[in-house]
Amino acid sequence: MSITLVILSLVAGSLAQEIKTDYDRKADFSLYKTFSFEKVETKDPLWVDRITAAIGGELTAKGLTKVASGGDSAIVAIEMTADRQTLDTFYDTFPGGWGWRWGSGYGDATTTTETYTVGTLVVDLFDRKTKALLWRGSADSTLSNSSTKNIKNFDKSVEKLFKKFPPK
Repeated sequence: MSITLVILSLVAGSLAQEIKTDYDRKADFSLYKTFSFEKVETKDPLWVDRITAAIGGELTAKGLTKVASGGDSAIVAIEMTADRQTLDTFYDTFPGGWGWRWGSGYGDATTTTETYTVGTLVVDLFDRKTKALLWRGSADSTLSNSSTKNIKNFDKSVEKLFKKFPPK
């Protein structure tokens, strides 16, 4: 039973994605027709093309046009990773059931520490002329050891990130 709980907690953690967005409430997003990438920062150079393709695909699907440089809006995307830990405590050998015999103790507890890696993508859209921040989105997702699985989860995260873009 303990093994099942560990597996379920790891699976639930691997599926967790946290998406956050915010934007300038005074900005008129209908004025922005083109975009270009100002900067894409990641430790792994293989991810530069993946990041630009995913973001570019979402913005193009929303009606914006990608230009090589000088777009109405400039995009800065930064990818980073961090190790995090979770504590899992499992209780067993409850004598007499769940406390029915007071004074008989609560059984044994085993606590394990699990370390996992979370990838974060932060995307900023700026007005190219004024340099004002128009929109910011961030996506956090637990990473796996499989590059293929990470790419699939990344694409889903970017899709969720831009689901309500442009803001109304």
